[in-house]
Amino acid sequence: MKTTQLRQKLIILIFAGFLLAPVSLFAEDSEEMLSASLHTQKRSADLSLDVPSSLPLFTYQSGLNFEYPDAVRGIYVTGNSAGGSRFEKLVNLIETTELNSMVIDVKEDHGNLTFKPEEGSEFEDISKNFISDPRAMLEVLEEKQIYPIARIVVFKDSVLAKKRPDLSFTKNGEVWVNGKGEAFVSPFQKEVWEYNVKIAKMAAELGFKEIQFDYVRFPEGFEKRDKELTYDLGDYKDSEMNGVKKRVEAVTDFVAYAREELAYYDVDVSVDIFGYSATIKEAPGIGQNFSRISDNVDVISSMIYPSHWTSYFGITNPDEEPYRLVTEYAKVENEVLGQLEDPPVSRPWIQDFEAPWLYSGPTFQYGKAEVEAQIRALNENGIDEFLLWNAGNSYTEGVDYTPIN
Repeated sequence: MKTTQLRQKLIILIFAGFLLAPVSLFAEDSEEMLSASLHTQKRSADLSLDVPSSLPLFTYQSGLNFEYPDAVRGIYVTGNSAGGSRFEKLVNLIETTELNSMVIDVKEDHGNLTFKPEEGSEFEDISKNFISDPRAMLEVLEEKQIYPIARIVVFKDSVLAKKRPDLSFTKNGEVWVNGKGEAFVSPFQKEVWEYNVKIAKMAAELGFKEIQFDYVRFPEGFEKRDKELTYDLGDYKDSEMNGVKKRVEAVTDFVAYAREELAYYDVDVSVDIFGYSATIKEAPGIGQNFSRISDNVDVISSMIYPSHWTSYFGITNPDEEPYRLVTEYAKVENEVLGQLEDPPVSRPWIQDFEAPWLYSGPTFQYGKAEVEAQIRALNENGIDEFLLWNAGNSYTEGVDYTPIN
């Protein structure tokens, strides 16, 4: 992991500093000690450390200890599930299978926190008491060594958009919403960046070991409504780049900013991204450039649900051919990430749900064979990590999550 490498360099730097400091403090007390000081200083002059200038001298310690798994194999968990009776069942699922991680909603799809922050917090008014005691929940995960990942939905945020229309997209004086009634805030607004990173820092302080940012993009189809919506371009107003490039720049800049701000907290940073973004240079409407985002994260999580593809890879009904779809995607992603100097870990989201909207008749069912087919396709292409998505957190029973071992 990229942050692990930084931590190792940090340890070397701090150790070297402690090693050298005591000698120079007392060198003036005697000639013998002065000689030792000069000798040490000479040796230190030859010491070359590849340490980034932005690396913090110390990192935050939450008091909880989690080991990074051999490979993250995780499930999505809503705030309701994490704070309710389903939590015990999901913990049992992980303990009795090869699964080892949970991606837990901290800021959910509407824009609300899933727990109550401390009194006086600026986020009190957007919080729901789904998880009554998030620290206690994390302590349970620590005891069982279930790796905790905090999901934070960023730019899809109906709560903030309606509270602050100036940070959103408006049409005829009203906050614009998509066909599902969802509002977005603008990636051009650095106040929105700061807002979400503050929430990420809260999650890190609670003890989460990774921050996963979702909806790091403009609304789908934004290129078709760019001219009809009103919004502030912020610092990108005077840029000579075209609309596509401005959107890509804003999204990429947010990811870089978030990672730099979170460096002190000793957490990995991951981003969810549309699977098709890996197959093109950049997505023109939503502002996602797969390679540039990958350059700024520790983990990249493409959403590669077979049901969400058209006949892109020459597969007529991708939902019914999960093994083939994931195999074709993995080939493309491997090629793209292989061109990066320091690629992130690939950890795709895979499908454990049905897609009835695709069918006029009976819906193709996802069960043990279909879930294992996706995992096997990833493994055969050198991708060992994955996350399972089911919006209701109802996961298929009896799955072998390491099918090629």
